Amino acid sequence: MTDPRKPDFGILLVAAEHEFVRGLRATTAERGFADQGRSDGFVLRTLGDGPTTISAMAKRLEITKQGASQIADDMERRGYVERRPDPSDARVRLLHLTERGEAALAAARAYHRAYERRLRERFGDAVIDGVREVLTAMAGEDEVRSPHFRALLF
Repeated sequence: MTDPRKPDFGILLVAAEHEFVRGLRATTAERGFADQGRSDGFVLRTLGDGPTTISAMAKRLEITKQGASQIADDMERRGYVERRPDPSDARVRLLHLTERGEAALAAARAYHRAYERRLRERFGDAVIDGVREVLTAMAGEDEVRSPHFRALLF
């Protein structure tokens, strides 16, 4: 039974996510990436696997092609991605990370690692491994194993 004097579990999850993202944005801004949008991290991680088409990116991120194209246009304007012809079919355009995009992805990945390292130092491996297990169960084993989720991994 939950103690009504303690904060609601769902609210704690939302607050923790908010603080994680706030710290990520502050850290990446310090490294020169203050202009990142809400979707940029997902796109950077998707392209971190290698170049892809707008259609493939849309499918992987579970958004419309139009939405993916708008995000790519915006990120291209800000210098994170670029479109290049597919070497095997010049009619096809592939979305690539630019040097700036690769640097932004590296900065975000470094923040993720440092954040978990700080938690492990404070609470210990067993506690953080337990939190990971709970979060995995909450997200759903099938979701964590899905290609969509895998696109977000390091």
